[in-house]
Amino acid sequence: MPRYDLITKSGFAAQAWRRYDSYAFAATDAVAPLVVTELSKCCMSLPIAFIQQNDMFVPHAVQGLEPGRNLFVVNGKWVAPYTPAAYRGYPFALAQGEDDQLHLCIDMDSGLVGAGEGFDQPFFDDAGEAAKPVKDVLNFLQQIHRNRAVTQRVCAALAAEDLFQPWPLKVQGPDGERRVDGLFRIDEARLNTLDPDALHRVQKAGGLPVAYCQLLSMGNIQTLGLIARKLEEVKNRMPEMTDQIDVDGILQRHKSSEPEQTLAPVQDDDVVNIAADTGDFDLSAFVNPKQND
Repeated sequence: MPRYDLITKSGFAAQAWRRYDSYAFAATDAVAPLVVTELSKCCMSLPIAFIQQNDMFVPHAVQGLEPGRNLFVVNGKWVAPYTPAAYRGYPFALAQGEDDQLHLCIDMDSGLVGAGEGFDQPFFDDAGEAAKPVKDVLNFLQQIHRNRAVTQRVCAALAAEDLFQPWPLKVQGPDGERRVDGLFRIDEARLNTLDPDALHRVQKAGGLPVAYCQLLSMGNIQTLGLIARKLEEVKNRMPEMTDQIDVDGILQRHKSSEPEQTLAPVQDDDVVNIAADTGDFDLSAFVNPKQND
């Protein structure tokens, strides 16, 4: 678990921080929360689902097909075109104090806080004020916090019209088929048959863009299967190269070889195949050679 400390002058004036250069901190996140303002970009490359938390539905990026594994993080590198906002403020976070004010904290176990060489970002400037990069991070995290409240209101409006349904996602592997439970999607059929008053309520709440972004994103679930298959191929056929696989290259090849997409529904589109391909595929073309020391 991260260990967050409140950033104060007395505690951090003599320390500094550095920006992360690896997404290893996100490698075990099978899902990541999203806010409405990022859905239009996220839906172009990441699958989006809703997860029920108490009586609320919250949009999340689906990043893995099993607990504890983020397929979009390979050897510390983020391999998808879009990175959820939840990660872009790391190692900082907001904490709500007893005064209901939001306070900036930092993960002390991140390895990104210290003194001396390599820690090039001071927390405070010479005048004792928060340094500009720290202010920028605080502003960014505050924006996300405000957007979470908006996201809750929009999702509540969608729930009020009974527009969420379970996503019957299945994973087909070498040992058979298993279900992925806990994910919800927009009920497209119900959305298309809402009466004018209900449709107006959803539209007024800003729910239509959210609904369409989620529906559009679902095709991206197959990208997770592609990554899983290729990583398994490397593990089985070229185990010594596992830490050098170029997932970007694989995704680009896959994208360029896809046929023209049609509006016709794809049979078994909710089944993700993760069993490694058995046909010929020159994996060596997607392995980055190690640099000489």
